[in-house]
Amino acid sequence: MPESQTTDEELARQVQTGHMASFAELVRRYQDKLLRYGSRFLRGSPDVEDIVQEVMIKAYRNINSYNTQQRFSPWIYRIAHNAFVDVLKRRHLEAVPFFNPDELWPHPQATDNPVLDTDRTLIRQQLEKCLNDLAAKYREPLVLRYFDDLSYKEISNILRIPVGTVSIRLKRGLQQLQTIYRDNGYHL
Repeated sequence: MPESQTTDEELARQVQTGHMASFAELVRRYQDKLLRYGSRFLRGSPDVEDIVQEVMIKAYRNINSYNTQQRFSPWIYRIAHNAFVDVLKRRHLEAVPFFNPDELWPHPQATDNPVLDTDRTLIRQQLEKCLNDLAAKYREPLVLRYFDDLSYKEISNILRIPVGTVSIRLKRGLQQLQTIYRDNGYHL
């Protein structure tokens, strides 16, 4: 089976049996995803590339602990999550991900209109500011769900919280974000 059609889990199994080229394919599949995740989590820190490189090295070193009967993506996202949290602890910062309002509050597709584009840019900037007021425990599930398109179960595995808690945090996070947005005098 060509590597592009091989599942992540099969590639990981191949790495566990000594097929190093399979890990290169996993890196190709996940590097950009983890860079985007890290950039949002760490506010676009210039160190994100180095940290993701460390995540890949750690994943390689620990590949034998990965259970190939489970999905690969939550396993590697969990490694990345822990690495990003460690960086924040060292820096005494709190993560603030980039926010795209169109993903949470979709609206009908408009034709090209410079005024609408300016409005969207303004809304995006306003919402990004509002994220500073949103508790991190609500921000992170929002990013994982709406930016990285992970399932509730995958988010549960990454954050090590029950699926029901993921659902509650997503709902409350959206509600709080809308309230913060409105309280700041912004309007959609």
